[in-house]
Amino acid sequence: MARRRARELAFQALFQSERGGSDVLDVWDELRAELVLDDDDTYGDGLDAETVQMADRLVRVFAESRERIDEELTELIEGWTFGQMAQTDLNVLRLALVERYALDVPGEVTVEMAVRLAKKFGGEDSGRFVNGVLAKLLRRAPADGAATL
Repeated sequence: MARRRARELAFQALFQSERGGSDVLDVWDELRAELVLDDDDTYGDGLDAETVQMADRLVRVFAESRERIDEELTELIEGWTFGQMAQTDLNVLRLALVERYALDVPGEVTVEMAVRLAKKFGGEDSGRFVNGVLAKLLRRAPADGAATL
């Protein structure tokens, strides 16, 4: 559950940054300041430090590697520009690439988690779209392992 919540937090930062035109690290700092940790569960679902730490890593790796991630997505996505895509789908894909390369998560797990995230926050066809793009990524991945960011 910690990884799922971390993905959702990181997605929220990427999405809000994109929608608001703000720096993703600034958005993340604001979100993190509002988080309720386990030792203060007054307002409901608290988060453990491991969840926040993983979300922090995902957001920071994205911020450092955004240009490279977007270049790779541009190669993978045919017939769509980032401006034409649903922002939900775009940011789920960005996060999936971060997770695949920076955290060395197995490809099948990356796809499964990204599709779940897309279905939860995206439109009716988001899961299929994200699955198709990431399947293409897996088909062209080197046999000896993932690339690195």
